[in-house]
Amino acid sequence: MTTQRPAAGREWLLDLKPRGPDMTSAAASSPATIAETISHVGESPVCWAIEVGREMATTITREIPAFGGGEGPFQILRKGTESSTLRAMVLLAFPDVQLSPITEEALEGDREFVRRGIALDKVLRGIRLGHAGMAQAFLTACEALVDPDRVADEMKAVSEDLFGYIDAFSGSMVTEFLAERDRWITSAAAARAETVNQILAGDELEVRAASSVLGYDLDRCHLALVAWANSPGEVSALERIAEAQLRARGATATLAVPIGSSALWAWGTIANDADPATLPAPPIHADIRIALGLPGRGVDGFRRSHEQATRAERLARLAGDRAAPVTSYAEISAIALLAEDIDSARNFVERELGPLADSTSQVTAALRETLLQYLEQERSISTVATHLHLARGTVAYRVKKAEAMLGHEVGQRRFELHAALLLAQALGDAVLPGPR
Repeated sequence: MTTQRPAAGREWLLDLKPRGPDMTSAAASSPATIAETISHVGESPVCWAIEVGREMATTITREIPAFGGGEGPFQILRKGTESSTLRAMVLLAFPDVQLSPITEEALEGDREFVRRGIALDKVLRGIRLGHAGMAQAFLTACEALVDPDRVADEMKAVSEDLFGYIDAFSGSMVTEFLAERDRWITSAAAARAETVNQILAGDELEVRAASSVLGYDLDRCHLALVAWANSPGEVSALERIAEAQLRARGATATLAVPIGSSALWAWGTIANDADPATLPAPPIHADIRIALGLPGRGVDGFRRSHEQATRAERLARLAGDRAAPVTSYAEISAIALLAEDIDSARNFVERELGPLADSTSQVTAALRETLLQYLEQERSISTVATHLHLARGTVAYRVKKAEAMLGHEVGQRRFELHAALLLAQALGDAVLPGPR
């Protein structure tokens, strides 16, 4: 830690403590940013700022959905909110230190927002929300740590300093955003992304010209893919994985359009009679997930296959850890339709399963699994016992137990019961309430 003392009256910043454990390993900022901040204020205030940065990112994502889209985009946003809180803390404690108000992590996010098509007004609103959360955190801590006889003056001074900080921060963000937008607009990648967006929006366009811009024949039969990572990374890695997955499914040419640094849209041209589900595909890194549409021909097929892939992606994100590495729309289309309105799906599952919807009990989970197999095997206890490696008596007991919890026999409302069990199996906690 630096031997330099904080500015007079700002010693309280060195006493900041997180509510949870002191874990700099949970930081989203670069090791260099963390080490530099620790050298000024110590480890405990840094852990406090990491907590505040996460809360700011959570608020911004909730209030402005454009910043969402999974763990990868959240971590990009969190890098900016966390690093700016760390930088603000150092500048509050050491006003004379020679540090820019904006961090490289925040600029990285700014460039990401341009490539994801997030408008400048949303970026500025996000900055305002972040400033509000940051100011509230600093002022609350100030009120708790500063002597009562000077707390009012100190809170006023901190508020003014934070306004000055965020003003300089906003100016740098706007400058970088506009510069990156100019670079992006003139790039070939931007032209491809714009053409793809026009196709997906259903705009009228000349197919041959669009194919030329994309370097990809739109008149062929297409298989769409969405790839995403749970943490920001190299887009090139996603591109390699997407191409390998499409080539393994018979694609002879591919098109990839990065969506920020943690997601990718891709298409592959396949033979009209190809069945992608029958072909083996290479393994996928544990941090990456793939969603596939169905084959479709021409511009309409290009668009439709992508829509199916994005529905499969949504279902995989809802399923969380229980999602398979590859989610194919061909396999989950019925579940995707049932879960189109997730709140209604959750209410439906709770209503149909009653006590069987308890998400915290391994016993009810086993009953749901057995009951689902019982319905799918046409209520054959022997077949279910073989499939689940259970004794026939165990299967019969579980079915009777489940019927008692449901309050009716399995044959009643069979369709609704089957649908609710399928939703519970596929989506887990996303549709299952807690204990009743």
